[in-house]
Amino acid sequence: MHDHVVDGRRPGAGAPGARGGGELFSEARSVEVVAASFAATPDARLRHVMTSLVEHLHGFVKDVRLTRAEWATAIRFLTETGHMCSDTRQEFILLSDVLGISMLVETLATPSDGVLTESTVEGPFHMVDSPGRELGACISGPADGDPCLVLGTVTDLDGRPVPGAGVDVWQADAHGYYDVQRPDVDPEDNLRGLFSTDGGGRFWFRTVVPRYYPIPSDGTVGELLRATSRHPNRPAHIHFEISAPGMRTVTTHLFVDGTPYLDSDAVFGVKESLVREFTTVDDPVRAAEVGLPNPFRTVEFAVVLDRHDPIGERAR
Repeated sequence: MHDHVVDGRRPGAGAPGARGGGELFSEARSVEVVAASFAATPDARLRHVMTSLVEHLHGFVKDVRLTRAEWATAIRFLTETGHMCSDTRQEFILLSDVLGISMLVETLATPSDGVLTESTVEGPFHMVDSPGRELGACISGPADGDPCLVLGTVTDLDGRPVPGAGVDVWQADAHGYYDVQRPDVDPEDNLRGLFSTDGGGRFWFRTVVPRYYPIPSDGTVGELLRATSRHPNRPAHIHFEISAPGMRTVTTHLFVDGTPYLDSDAVFGVKESLVREFTTVDDPVRAAEVGLPNPFRTVEFAVVLDRHDPIGERAR
């Protein structure tokens, strides 16, 4: 026996389009419908993030009128980006870097107030623990390049020195390579070091002046850069991560003034306050005192840290 059909509907069926009070998907209502699916998310922050994500993603798709072919290309690109990731490479971080997201997250997380040392991206090469070294040690192995003395201090906002602060340092060599890029050529832990400030909050070490270099471009990020006529280069810099109990950790760089790409860093990491002149010292006596050949280069870095405020009471 067949059910009786009235106006094309079986008895008891709801009105056309009715689905238990819910709304059906359409271009005009896509954000509202999808966002509503997250309304019962228990975590308020996650609910806010997902709702905003839906609003912006749907807005983007509608704005550019994304095609099926373009959507498929995007899925392929993200899939291949995941395949590029390994224990020593994170292609998604690199993608975040070249889109400026890494720098934006860092900038939002660590406002400087014009006094605190500004932060910048960690970069893809902080993948091994830096070896502990004594103050004044040389972090460079037997390699060519301009010898350099780095001098620094770590203080709080009131100018008080921070003794025992950890100063984690890593950099490229004079040819633009990190040790992990050429393990068969460079000594292990080359151009890396973990120092501790003295009682006056001071630190110093010997190294070579780094060179500018390209970020890895043999993967999907390189594909994106070439397709958009962007170069992959970063200006010369030394990485720092400075931490101390009760203080907010800052991840930052010292950029070499005059290096190429300061105004077009592939990962947007340059901030004016972090650019320094690496001056030349031509003084045999001073060179002998610091254990470097004459002449040598030198740079000073005064780091100012904020007191840690876990509940955000400090007004900015």
